[in-house]
Amino acid sequence: MNIISNLLKNETPQITASKTLIKEMYLSDDTPWVVGYSGGKDSTVVIQLVFEALSELHAEQLHKKVYVISSDTLVETPLIISSINSTLRRVQKYALEQGLPIETHKVKPEPEKSFWANIIGKGYPSPNQKFRWCTDRLKIEPANNFILDKVSKFGKVIMVLGVRDNESATRANVMKSHTVEGKVLMRHSTLSNAFVFAPIRDFTTDDVWHYLLNFVCPWGDDNKELHKLYMDSSSGECPLVIDKSIKEEAGSCGNSRFGCWTCTVVTEDKALNGFIENGEDWMKPLLEFRNWLADIRDVPEYRQKYRMNGQVYFKDAKVELIDGELFVIIPKKSRKKLEKLPLSQFVVISKAELKDYLITNNIDLGSVKELNLLIKEGETYMRLGHGPFTLEARQLILRKLLETQLNLNHPKETNFELIKEDELKVIRRYWLDNGDWSDLVPKIFSEVMGYDLDWEYDDKPLFDAEQLTDLELLCEEMQVDMKLLKKLLSIEREFSGYKVRRGLSQELEKALKQDYLHL
Repeated sequence: MNIISNLLKNETPQITASKTLIKEMYLSDDTPWVVGYSGGKDSTVVIQLVFEALSELHAEQLHKKVYVISSDTLVETPLIISSINSTLRRVQKYALEQGLPIETHKVKPEPEKSFWANIIGKGYPSPNQKFRWCTDRLKIEPANNFILDKVSKFGKVIMVLGVRDNESATRANVMKSHTVEGKVLMRHSTLSNAFVFAPIRDFTTDDVWHYLLNFVCPWGDDNKELHKLYMDSSSGECPLVIDKSIKEEAGSCGNSRFGCWTCTVVTEDKALNGFIENGEDWMKPLLEFRNWLADIRDVPEYRQKYRMNGQVYFKDAKVELIDGELFVIIPKKSRKKLEKLPLSQFVVISKAELKDYLITNNIDLGSVKELNLLIKEGETYMRLGHGPFTLEARQLILRKLLETQLNLNHPKETNFELIKEDELKVIRRYWLDNGDWSDLVPKIFSEVMGYDLDWEYDDKPLFDAEQLTDLELLCEEMQVDMKLLKKLLSIEREFSGYKVRRGLSQELEKALKQDYLHL
């Protein structure tokens, strides 16, 4: 009888088994669920199955909350985040109408940890394969904060995710390593009292699409449109990453329709290209900005010559004899080619000579554009390593980002923002702390956008332009690092007004011990 019923509903035994398992797991305890939704095919299947399973239960059996969360990195591809927002609204509306204990939530990074706060505010270089700092800050931490909040409230939580063994051998091995024999739930590798339930673990890709294309979406979405997105782009799903141990395995979402439009981890953004090729010409400014941001990452003139903590480090320089002349081979990572410069164009000194050379030539490692300098130790040639973007580069990035926002003609949102007001205010604070006493963020914003925000001018700089000039001349005369002076004064201002200024000495000591000051 069940077989006939399933055939009439076009329901395969696997779908029936998955829904049955969902109902059994839901009824087995009082632990709340957190369902991860990315907007992609696998997470869509999971939410639909959970909806259908809960709808088949009696009202008195719906005894615990199911939280549906979606990650908004604040730099999501505009069409996708609009679609996700719309879906979350419909899911919530449908759940209320049906009396289902489902709540939808978006998790996003704090303004201080957003993509633009890190790149424009602090000067982080745009992410690449070796330095993919974005996933932790934009995805994992916001999702984990939500989960930990529920753990503190309920004691434990179960994550319901659209992960499948069939996705890849690596994913299958990761899931197997977290599985307890004889148990449905998997251990979460980093969060205590959090467990993972994968109701479509045994589904193949064909199973996923069969279900999506043959079953009506409960909240009214058209899954054929979702299928078209995948067919047009040949892209994969960008999962809701909640586990640092599988961050690398999850990979970048730069080639996915469901990733960040700013992704510089991949060489070519197939997602944005795919949208544009399929008629979304209005997204061209996004692609142009993204490509420019990737190109400037390794341009020396845009990068400080020491790290954020002031550490100076050296990278081996390759020197080759070509046609009787020595050349320095410089990799251009973002452009996938090498640049060959004659050794004669470089100044070659020893490490011991470096400090005197910088002082004699009045070179500021935090802002110098070109530094054709090689350090030679024995037979080894080295170059100064790169740190964060210079303040000048960050000003340029902010200006170009605002210009891109101004020129973007979003078809549905006339006031679509690429950077939020609270992010701009965080960036302004970071710049002021970093010595931008000219207070350039409000000026750049006004020049590009043609109007002002409600800036808090209590944070205005300590000195006016004339005083700054005097300070710079005095620092040059006394051979005092101007950036250090600004940092010390910013620290002092930060602690001013407190009766007990605990931590002031440590912060001052940290600033004074920066590596570049003691070469």
